Amino acid sequence: MALRHDIRRGALCMLAATALFSVMNVFVKLAGADLHFLQVMFFRSLLAVPVVLLLVLRGKDRPSLRTRRLPQHALRALTGTTAMACSFYSLTLLPLAEQAALTYATPLFVTLLAIPFLGERVGGARFAAVGLGFAGILVIALGKGAFGGAVDAAAAWGMAVAVSHGVFSAATTLLVRSLSSTERSGTIVLWQSLLMTAFTGAALPLVWVTPSAGGWLWLLVIGLVGGVAQVLLTEAYASAQVSALGAFSYSGILWSVAFGLVVFGDRPSAWTLAGAALIVGAGLLIMRHEMRRKPR
Repeated sequence: MALRHDIRRGALCMLAATALFSVMNVFVKLAGADLHFLQVMFFRSLLAVPVVLLLVLRGKDRPSLRTRRLPQHALRALTGTTAMACSFYSLTLLPLAEQAALTYATPLFVTLLAIPFLGERVGGARFAAVGLGFAGILVIALGKGAFGGAVDAAAAWGMAVAVSHGVFSAATTLLVRSLSSTERSGTIVLWQSLLMTAFTGAALPLVWVTPSAGGWLWLLVIGLVGGVAQVLLTEAYASAQVSALGAFSYSGILWSVAFGLVVFGDRPSAWTLAGAALIVGAGLLIMRHEMRRKPR
């Protein structure tokens, strides 16, 4: 299957996926108040499987589990599971908007990792954009007192884990792009859902807590919404170069600010907003550069 380069289709899929992931994060934070984040991860993966099956089977190309690239699928599921763990755990420690701003540094790491893994050439403009994005991360950390000893240990750990999410998410993004050269989107998502369910299920006996009625409802919503969002995200990365789509994912920061204010009463600080603006600006610069390049 030849790689496509349809930036419009990729952008629309990315925007829709980001909105749904932001909704999912609200329920992850609600469920995380009573349940271990690994338990939430298991049900997010398990309940997404029927949604993924339903959606991909409606397409013209019927996916299957037949593949010659099982090790790559397993690696993609492992990095995806680790990225999800970083995201879900940091949600239990940080306000929604702050967590989103830090985890949405993924395109910065995508740009850097695309050099050795995809052989992409990164010029001075894109390196400058990456530097701007990391400056935004430092601004958010400074606002929390991370370098003055004023930040509590939980918040400091939450920030470190949230930034680590970007590394594993970027690796997952590049693996999806590589797999998309030979595998259908549905096949990629099916393997991801099954393997991530297996990975998180292995840890389930160690952290199990019986959910309340409200907890079961949160888990159901997390699985269904997350499954739809994952299909859209995979379609986005199969439609255009990964470094061209990063900026569109930053719309999640706006959703997180709104949800954090309405649902949890969190008002983002000026430091958080300034840092988020720098990160978004970096993503926009990367996108502008990618839009001017001729697709290969």
